[in-house]
Amino acid sequence: MTDNSKKYILTAVAWPYSNNHLHLGHLAGAYLPADIFSRYHRMKGNHVLMVSGSDSHGTPVTVRAEEEGVTPKDIFERYHNSFLQTFDSLGIEFDLFTSTDTSNHADVTQDFFLRLKDEGVLYEAEQTLLFDPDVKRFLPDRYVEGTCPLCDSPNARGDQCDDCGSTLDALELIEPRSKLSDSTPIRKESMHWFLKLSAFSEKLTDWLQTKSGWKPQVRNLSLGMIGAELPDRSITRDLTWGIPVPIEGYDEKRIYVWFEAVIGYLSASIEWAASPANIENDSRSWKKWWMDSEAETYYFVGKDNIPFHAIIWPAMLLGYGGLNLPTNVPANQYLLMSGTKASKSRGTAIWAPDALEHLNPDALRYALTASMPETSDSDFTWQEFVRRNNDELVARWGNLVNRVLQITNRNFNGKIPERPANFSHESSQLIELSEQAFDRCGQAYEKVELRNGLQQAMEVATATNRYLEDRAPWSALKDETHGFAHAGETLFTALQVISNLAILLTPVLPFSSNQVLRLLGQSGTATAHGWEPAPIFPSTNLPQPTPLFEKLDQDEIEQLFDSTQDSSS
Repeated sequence: MTDNSKKYILTAVAWPYSNNHLHLGHLAGAYLPADIFSRYHRMKGNHVLMVSGSDSHGTPVTVRAEEEGVTPKDIFERYHNSFLQTFDSLGIEFDLFTSTDTSNHADVTQDFFLRLKDEGVLYEAEQTLLFDPDVKRFLPDRYVEGTCPLCDSPNARGDQCDDCGSTLDALELIEPRSKLSDSTPIRKESMHWFLKLSAFSEKLTDWLQTKSGWKPQVRNLSLGMIGAELPDRSITRDLTWGIPVPIEGYDEKRIYVWFEAVIGYLSASIEWAASPANIENDSRSWKKWWMDSEAETYYFVGKDNIPFHAIIWPAMLLGYGGLNLPTNVPANQYLLMSGTKASKSRGTAIWAPDALEHLNPDALRYALTASMPETSDSDFTWQEFVRRNNDELVARWGNLVNRVLQITNRNFNGKIPERPANFSHESSQLIELSEQAFDRCGQAYEKVELRNGLQQAMEVATATNRYLEDRAPWSALKDETHGFAHAGETLFTALQVISNLAILLTPVLPFSSNQVLRLLGQSGTATAHGWEPAPIFPSTNLPQPTPLFEKLDQDEIEQLFDSTQDSSS
């Protein structure tokens, strides 16, 4: 690596189907975790490349297009723009958020296909598929619904069951029905290309067994799915929307979405390297993240995508050769909406555009992080959201900042007090606690334990509130002999800790952390400052403080979102 002191970190984030808006489950599952992780590493000075894009070729896109009587491209472009607006409003900072509908992605995907074919990892064979005799079309997974063979849910799709989370084959469905005609499909043969996953069972097992630092549910699920031998999987489909198969005789077929979408992490990196966003102006610089053995790659996905990123994509990488395997796949579990899994297709979701139209983005980031489903499903309710906003953001953090600044403005001529020549034990102890939190929070973020990282920072805020209550500078100021010095030390200490907290909270609360620094009379952003304590400077003029967060009324919030929750257009 060119800089031995800094790491190359590739943050690869799940590619959302561009058939509807994002919902809070998506944000908590993949996009917010990836942003928090990447913000931390950027502040550490590491070389972060965070990429993703819209999955424009998924069957959910074509299904919706046919339902609306428009082209798949119309649907993809509509929701791709929605994704970009959501990420901008929530502060999700990609180096590149592209799509699978680019010539670059098609080129990289076809190269990957041909390389695997040349390596003997792909083979051609007949496949039994479901066929709709009424419309005379083969039915890819999302075009078929039926009863799940594992949990008896009547709403399973041809690729998975949302109720039990199982990956399915359309042929496994009980009483399948076509979404095109509602008729019962028949079985019919079609020629397709297959990925020889069975050839990688042993290599993948050996590799996964070295991943002791992975989340147990990710590692154990992956090892369990491999079992004795992985089944081979077809990678082409009878479709006309998608990337053409680069083989003669396959004009009416396309490379299937699950195969090409994961290649998007590579194609997006290549696209970024050749773009003006790459300040190195070197189109080959993507190799630093993909070919250097010391580079690290993290795949942020939901638990339903674990097999694709911990088994299938690593197998593809092994077959291609010369590209790094995942360092970690820190997949999250599901964020439930009042006990129900958030789902685009069912409409059981709180849509991100609606939430961001009415809510402070940092308040939303905070609540989603505090309840992030890192190791098990967690539940999102408006009652808990309002409680966290009012009790934790407003009362514990926002009020701490506001009251310290208000007292300082009133009693120290709107300037930061002088630094004490000697700090009391409790003042030194609090400053030291805030400085030590950089290691504790940092260790949590590096392990992708994001809730723990946030909790470590908020514990410093709790300790600072307790310190203020014990020292009571408002009372000390009444003592004309020693009160001013006592209050000055207390407020300088509290302001210093608040400055440190602004940095500690930046990965989760980027907007309000920058606001705190401005309120402390500092210029620049918290991200640019870096992951280290942020010293304050005596006699700095302080602007008039403004609240960081507003108190919310639960009834008003619930009434507001009851009227927007069903919106999905």
